[in-house]
Amino acid sequence: MIEQRLAELNTRNTEHPPASGNEKRAYSVDDIMAILDISRSSAYILIKKNLFRSVKIGNQLRISKASFDEWLDKG
Repeated sequence: MIEQRLAELNTRNTEHPPASGNEKRAYSVDDIMAILDISRSSAYILIKKNLFRSVKIGNQLRISKASFDEWLDKG
């Protein structure tokens, strides 16, 4: 099921590529919620546990796509 959500998200990203033309390198909290089908509070708990790299930019968190995907593949 998680693989299906990742495939759906990746399909959406290829249908609407970022304006710069580069591949998306970070996920938002909403992306993580959709991929894992979890609540916002659960997503923040995972981020707080430092299971994958994240960075705060202003008031927003961005999660490294590479580290998140690696963590997800290990699970």
